[in-house]
Amino acid sequence: MSYLRFEKAVMTNLEESLRRELLRTNRSGAYSCSTLADCNTRKYHGLLVVPVPEIDDENHVLLSSLDVTVIQHGAEFNLGLHKYQGNNYSPKGHKYIREFDCDKVPTTLYRVGGVLLKKEVVFQHYEDRILIRYTLVDAHSATTLRFRPFLAFRSVRQFTHENSTASREYHLIDNGIRTCMYAGYPDLYMQFSKKNEFIFQPDWYRGVEYPKEQERGYASNEDLYVPGYFEMPIKKGESIVFAASTSPSRTGGLKKLFDEEVDERAPRDNFFHCLVNAAHQFHKHEKNDDRYLLSGYPWFKSRARDTFVSLPGLTLAIDEQDYFELVMKTAEKGLREFMEEKPLTVKLYEIEQPDVPLWAVWAIQQYAKQAGNGKCIEMYGKLLQDIINYIIEGGHPNLRLDDNGLLYTNGRDKAVTWMNSTANGRPVVPRTGYIVEFNALWYNAVKFCAALAQEAGDADISADLEERAELCKESFVKTFLNEYGYLLDYVDGYMMDWSVRPNMIFAVAFDYSPLNQEQKKSVLDVCTRELLTPKGLRSLSPKSGGYNPMYVGPQTQRDYAYHQGTAWPWLGGFYMEACLKLYKRTRLRFIERQMVGYEDEMNYHALGTISELFDGNPPFHGRGGMSFAMNVAEILRTLKLLEKYTYQK
Repeated sequence: MSYLRFEKAVMTNLEESLRRELLRTNRSGAYSCSTLADCNTRKYHGLLVVPVPEIDDENHVLLSSLDVTVIQHGAEFNLGLHKYQGNNYSPKGHKYIREFDCDKVPTTLYRVGGVLLKKEVVFQHYEDRILIRYTLVDAHSATTLRFRPFLAFRSVRQFTHENSTASREYHLIDNGIRTCMYAGYPDLYMQFSKKNEFIFQPDWYRGVEYPKEQERGYASNEDLYVPGYFEMPIKKGESIVFAASTSPSRTGGLKKLFDEEVDERAPRDNFFHCLVNAAHQFHKHEKNDDRYLLSGYPWFKSRARDTFVSLPGLTLAIDEQDYFELVMKTAEKGLREFMEEKPLTVKLYEIEQPDVPLWAVWAIQQYAKQAGNGKCIEMYGKLLQDIINYIIEGGHPNLRLDDNGLLYTNGRDKAVTWMNSTANGRPVVPRTGYIVEFNALWYNAVKFCAALAQEAGDADISADLEERAELCKESFVKTFLNEYGYLLDYVDGYMMDWSVRPNMIFAVAFDYSPLNQEQKKSVLDVCTRELLTPKGLRSLSPKSGGYNPMYVGPQTQRDYAYHQGTAWPWLGGFYMEACLKLYKRTRLRFIERQMVGYEDEMNYHALGTISELFDGNPPFHGRGGMSFAMNVAEILRTLKLLEKYTYQK
């Protein structure tokens, strides 16, 4: 039995199949995404969605979908599915789905009378090319397939509507056509492994509706352009491969190419393998050889903080140290350009956020655990030194080291932490002054760099850093620890935020903590009692004012809920690390039970990955982006830690 397999009962029930999404990527920024029943429910969905750097830095939907019709004895059975206004679904091809399997490649089996048709999909690695193989498994009489492409040629953030500007021009090429709706876009090549007939029958399909956008209070309708259709006979046992791409395909080699791509895929046959597959989907390999980690799908770019938080989990936790080094090489370039006030040449967004260099040190610290301190000093010793000096010398425009050894940040007018939601141009959670995780990160960074300096034989540097760490530790406890045994979220003069938030968990989870054992246990207990859910830690305790755990409704409503009680799996990763560090093997079973909450997500929402956030109240629905790098990373890192503590004597 396959790990990600769904029977007819699930596939034909639109309530079930439309809430499950499937994502495929090419590791270079392009993706293909829809629901299990192949009905697009978001404006971000599409069969071929690619970056078009000549236009902007967004992704663009070129080919929205491809409807296939089975023709026998003059009767037509359209296997497509679209939602139109007024809750109308047409043509209702989902009722022919017999089963869906996503073990190695997404495979859908359709039954139409005596016809059994199998569809398999892969996205070619590092190319903007989607490949679909159709195999006629069974048929009792002559069968013809008709393929109707739905074109959009628009940004993922916009919609297309019927217009007279769109070009209807097309050119016949080897076993297919090339076309381009608007100037500035690349040509779309649609080709088959077999000779076919293209019938030019241009039309607009009006009023296609995306319910996910509707739910979120956005515009949700568009018109899609269909230039015509391709038609060809197919014999029992025969396979036909379709390719959609921004460059021409060698049609004679499509079948072989498909097989090669399938051979490269590892099976998603358990929880861990699903997460490894998800980790690889965040890879982005630019043409100039820069490497990035995308922060998530479908709308996130590469953000600096997310990159450093997720880097250890997405690379080291799955024994891919080489990819850590490649991403860090690009990120280091960006960090240095920022610190030296040079124009940024890398596509690493929000690098100006004050905690970014601190998270970079944390990421390198995880590298040291795996590669050894010697290798770490060789690779990143100079960078670590430069980051620490940069902060000490007050180089950062929004990070000040005060005489008490703590870092001060201004976050009143602009969100500067990971809790970055804004409403009416103001931060919803205006965290400012001495921020708890910034200072936990700083203490950890200074202690780690002191230990490395000691090992490298720089005793004076090490002693200076140890002195700074001691001062920070003293001030940290005095500033943040309150009489109820948990940590204040931020302190700015007489302004203290008493809200119970998850940011204090970092002071327990990091290798170097300013807290003693008792203090750590007290903080962890509060997190367990008030913040823990099966999907990670809540961003705010239900007992604190302003608790708003349901991330639903229009944008403004969601902005106010974003960090006011929603649950985040990546915070759960640090929570579990804190548990293991404090209680060692005695908490193993507890952590394993926590992991069940994440494994449940593998066949729900986006298959084989973890959503951006979850409601803070039962049933803890997944919300936001369908796949989020920090969440996948921290669960992978926790699995690695579990392994370590399980086999520890």
